[in-house]
Amino acid sequence: MKTNTILSYIGTLLLAAVLSCGPTFAQGTAKKSTKESENFKLGQWVEINNAILKELNRSYVDSLPVGRMQRAGIDATLEALDPYTVYIPEEENEDMEMMINKTYGGIGAIIYKPDKNGNVIINEPYANSPAVKAGLQSGDEIEEIDGVSTHGLDASESSNRMKGKPGTVAHFKVKKVRSGEVVNIDVTRERIHLPDVEYYGMLNDTTGYILQTGFTEGVSDSVKNAFLNLKARGMKKLVLDLRGNGGGLMSEAINIVSFFVPKGSLVVSQKGKTPGLDMQYHTTREPLDTSMPMIVLVDGGSASSSEIVTGALQDLDRATVMGRRTYGKGLVQSIRPLPYNGQMKVTIAKYYTPSGRCVQAIDYARRNEDGSVLHIPDSLTKEFNTLHGRTVRDGGGITPDEDIPGPTYSRLVYSLVMNGIIDHYALDYVSRHESIPAVEDFHFDEFDDFVRFASTQEFDYRSGAKALFDQMKSELRKDGLEDSMKEELSALEKAIQMDKETFLRIKKDEIIPWIEEEIAVRYYYQAAGVKVRLRYDKQLQEALRRPMIQI
Repeated sequence: MKTNTILSYIGTLLLAAVLSCGPTFAQGTAKKSTKESENFKLGQWVEINNAILKELNRSYVDSLPVGRMQRAGIDATLEALDPYTVYIPEEENEDMEMMINKTYGGIGAIIYKPDKNGNVIINEPYANSPAVKAGLQSGDEIEEIDGVSTHGLDASESSNRMKGKPGTVAHFKVKKVRSGEVVNIDVTRERIHLPDVEYYGMLNDTTGYILQTGFTEGVSDSVKNAFLNLKARGMKKLVLDLRGNGGGLMSEAINIVSFFVPKGSLVVSQKGKTPGLDMQYHTTREPLDTSMPMIVLVDGGSASSSEIVTGALQDLDRATVMGRRTYGKGLVQSIRPLPYNGQMKVTIAKYYTPSGRCVQAIDYARRNEDGSVLHIPDSLTKEFNTLHGRTVRDGGGITPDEDIPGPTYSRLVYSLVMNGIIDHYALDYVSRHESIPAVEDFHFDEFDDFVRFASTQEFDYRSGAKALFDQMKSELRKDGLEDSMKEELSALEKAIQMDKETFLRIKKDEIIPWIEEEIAVRYYYQAAGVKVRLRYDKQLQEALRRPMIQI
């Protein structure tokens, strides 16, 4: 493609982006004069943009980095609108498919590449995956992929070589984790689908539990099957866990709500810039159960379609919502095709719960450090009523009926997780243990061994207090006050300073659940990790003790 053609395309694409993103501007029908002013400004912008690009092409001293300019210009334009309107070039379409459908062609395993000049390590194979069927297991090291050494490849390059069209064969040279034997293993790639219903089971004799982590295509069928299975096992109460569920397809959210409310119930409505985008969505199928007590668990990571389900079940007085306030993403996106096989995920409307609430955060650009919605005073919010007359409010996210704080972790645990120390220890553990008891009976009792391992690793083991002290000391140094407070600082530092091994032992009870989970998934796959988490889930345990609304 010639440079002039590319430059012209950039201008055209920028104009298309702005015109397509119209619904994110002021709502309602604009006056004619306002519309004409907007059209003039758009035309002016495109004309100026094209003039700048043409002049740069003609006069700039070096060759123009057209590809980089193109992407930077588009991204900057869309970032001025909202965080969710984005451009997807052709080369990122596979990533888009992964985001929408959680599918890809490959062997079905999470890999780990600790050293670019070392081997690829199978970190976590998925249950029933091609990797497992071929005999690969956690800790196995891949030395070659299709005759190409993995030495010199980074994790992304290794992953790309392992992925491929379903039905094709990947040839691996593998060093087995315990025997050290080097063998050749062929793995036939399949279409890998990561399930959105990560786990379901009975918490006790009468309480069923479904962990749903996404809203990709077909998840409603998985929820339905899980519900029917649990009901057949004696379930009298359901916990639907949407914590950390970032959402996905609205259609799947509507399907899930339809399982629990009467046919014809309003689930969600959307309002866009033009009347053609104003729509209401009602359930169209017969429900599975309209009376079984339900708890919906949410937190600050529950967003989008999670909030549609939560808001609808709350507004229709069908479930008791427990946990923390949800994320506050009430925007509807649509995928629109663009030239050269690109796509744009564009915000076209806002959605509203049955009572009329928009869960979109009033200011989505400003949030707390953990991503949650900032506190919004009641004076800036409006009241709405549920089906049975309970008061609920808008302003950002869904506020639970029962507010239950989630877990908090020390700085040390965050550091162990983020630096992969626990992950690496689990691989070391697997290499030395042929098997472990069933996950229900497995309890990690080798903490001294972990302490010895972690003590040899490099990571920031400072306590939160020590980190704040170091920051304060740095600021005092900048202000020229450190020397004058030398004795006080020395005494304080001595009081809060502790060695790595001591601090690890102090946090033993906080660390062990993480170790147990990482070890369990390597022997019994991802569902086993959920079972371990449930063992220590104090937020869930508190939810089961709280009163539920009467339906």
